Amino acid sequence: MAANLPVDDLEEEGRQFFAFNSHGKVVGYGGMEQSGQHTLLRSLVVLPEYQGRGIGSRLPPLMFGHGYRFAMRSVFLLTETAVPFFERLGFRCIERSEAPAEILNTRQASSLCPSSATLMKLVLPEHST
Repeated sequence: MAANLPVDDLEEEGRQFFAFNSHGKVVGYGGMEQSGQHTLLRSLVVLPEYQGRGIGSRLPPLMFGHGYRFAMRSVFLLTETAVPFFERLGFRCIERSEAPAEILNTRQASSLCPSSATLMKLVLPEHST
């Protein structure tokens, strides 16, 4: 599937990738990179034939819920095309100077995504066990 997302470092440690199914069919994919209590949302893709059905907005909470096992507190992402979509999910645009070094030092943030990409952040609610 061609979604123009960075793939040069997919095999490196610390990444988790998900395939999302509905009624036995894959409808989308997502990926995260854990950095301490911070996470980089690497990708979120809904297959074209399933777009426009609200699936994309339901996938991040599934991914982030998985991250609670790792004490994830905030999620960052870089995007060139989806700022309004992620704003609807509660992300806000931030300056790169506001991001923790762990996020800025990822290959995606430091070299794979263009410097023109918008950096966004979502603070997750406290999770009780």
